[in-house]
Amino acid sequence: MTDPRQGKFRTLALPARAGYTLNYMVQYGSPPLDLSFAALSDATRRGIIDQLGQGNASITSLADKFQMTLTGMKKHVQVLERAGLVVTQKVGRVRTCRLGKRGLEAEAEWIEAHRKLFEARFEALDEIISEMKQEGSDD
Repeated sequence: MTDPRQGKFRTLALPARAGYTLNYMVQYGSPPLDLSFAALSDATRRGIIDQLGQGNASITSLADKFQMTLTGMKKHVQVLERAGLVVTQKVGRVRTCRLGKRGLEAEAEWIEAHRKLFEARFEALDEIISEMKQEGSDD
C-alpha cells in the first residue's frame, strides 16, 4: 500500500505580525501512481484502454476509431506506455498496442483506502447531525 500520509496538507505558521498562515501540499511522491492517474485523467486515454481490453490494435486503427491524427494518437499511447498501462511493438511499418501486464491493483488499493476514509467521515457527520436533531426535538 502507498504511504498513508500522501496528499495531506501541512500548515506553516508565519510570525504573528505577518497576519496569515500558509497551507501547502506535502509531496510524498509515488511516481507509479502519479503516472497512472495522470494517464487515466484523459477521456481519450481511458477510451484507448477500453478499446485494447477488447484486443490488440494498431496506432492507425486507434487513430481512426478516435478520429485523431497519427501524431496525436502516438502521444496518447506514449503517456500510457510511460505509466506501464500499454505496451507497443513495431513489426515492419505497423506499431501494435496491447494492454500492459501491470494491472491497476496499487491504484485500486489507494482508491479503496481513501473511499473508506471518506465513508468514515460521512458516517461521523451523519451521527453529529442525528445528535443535533435529537437535541433539537428534546427542547
